Amino acid sequence: MEIVILAVVIAVVVLGALGGLIVGSRRKKSLPPPPPAAPDITAPPAEPHVGDEAETPREEPRRTIEEVDLPEGGSTGVAVEEPPVVEAPAIEIPEPTAGRLVRLRARLSRSQNALGKGLLGLLSREHLDDDTWEEVEDTLLTADVGVLPTQELVERLRERVKVLGTRTPEQLRGLLREELLTLVGTDFDRTVKTEPEDRKPGIVMVVGVNGTGKTTTTGKLARVLVADGRTVVLGAADTFRAAAADQLQTWGERVGAHIVRGPEAGDPASVAFDAVKEGKEMGVDVVLIDTAGRLHTKTGLMDELGKVKRVVEKHAPLDEVLLVLDATTGQNGLVQARVFAEVVDITGIVLTKLDGTAKGGIVVAVQRELGVPVKLIGLGEGADDLAPFEPEAFVDALIGE
Repeated sequence: MEIVILAVVIAVVVLGALGGLIVGSRRKKSLPPPPPAAPDITAPPAEPHVGDEAETPREEPRRTIEEVDLPEGGSTGVAVEEPPVVEAPAIEIPEPTAGRLVRLRARLSRSQNALGKGLLGLLSREHLDDDTWEEVEDTLLTADVGVLPTQELVERLRERVKVLGTRTPEQLRGLLREELLTLVGTDFDRTVKTEPEDRKPGIVMVVGVNGTGKTTTTGKLARVLVADGRTVVLGAADTFRAAAADQLQTWGERVGAHIVRGPEAGDPASVAFDAVKEGKEMGVDVVLIDTAGRLHTKTGLMDELGKVKRVVEKHAPLDEVLLVLDATTGQNGLVQARVFAEVVDITGIVLTKLDGTAKGGIVVAVQRELGVPVKLIGLGEGADDLAPFEPEAFVDALIGE
């Protein structure tokens, strides 16, 4: 019986072991993967706009075509910005020339009446001996009157003072005024010739050495003419100085004057010829020709100035040749005047910078040297500081009130 029980126990143990082996082998086998779940389908992301990050755009309110304002007339073109309008320079109205020197007399007298005061002081002495008359001569020579004019004036003064005897300040002032007027000259025709009787336009050529204010004087003369109701063409024949044509054009634009210019370093005679040609075609009253500031020591350049004159006269004769002199140069200005007079026929003189350190006697000296009158004087840097020369107003400024 015990044997039977032992056999049953062994059989149960064997069966249990076999069952565990079967279960373990099944666990070692891999199970198949579970079927994938169905993916969620979403809309593809939109392309980013310029300046946006690469992300799905946010919902934004949108307008329909009916809500969009279109340009009038149905045009959908892009608006083009118009270029800015460049305004033309304003035309200035120059100051009238009548009595201009009288209005500028105060400025002239501030720098020039040392001559008159010095002479009046000497002539007011109780005894006029030889030493006093030598001082009178020195005063006149220092004022650039010149040797011969000084000797003539002193001789006349000595005679008249001797006859006059007793002298009051008023008598001396009147005496000195008369003699200075005689010296300056009241019988010259000081009109700037710009109105020929048989043709149009009048032709004026402006000459002078570098640094005398020649181009500026040409521009100021244009203002003088415009102020008197004349129409003007400016010829920029100074082609050797880079800024000369630009400077003259600025002067012309201020008063509405037409300007003719050529290439830099071009032929001055050609520019002068074209200026007169255009002036005739436009029917203007006056053509002003600004020439190069020739050094009076350069013979070749002076010959070229003569060429400009000859070329211009193929149209018509020159009505004026104005020589511009710096009044502060004194006797050196007379040397320049002589050389220019040999090349072109000077008809008038323009004295510039007469309000500075210039001596009033240069007016007398240069007129004696050339035999032509001072027609215009410059009394400052202002646009309207060029004045017709008036002997009476000039002498009154010399001797003061």
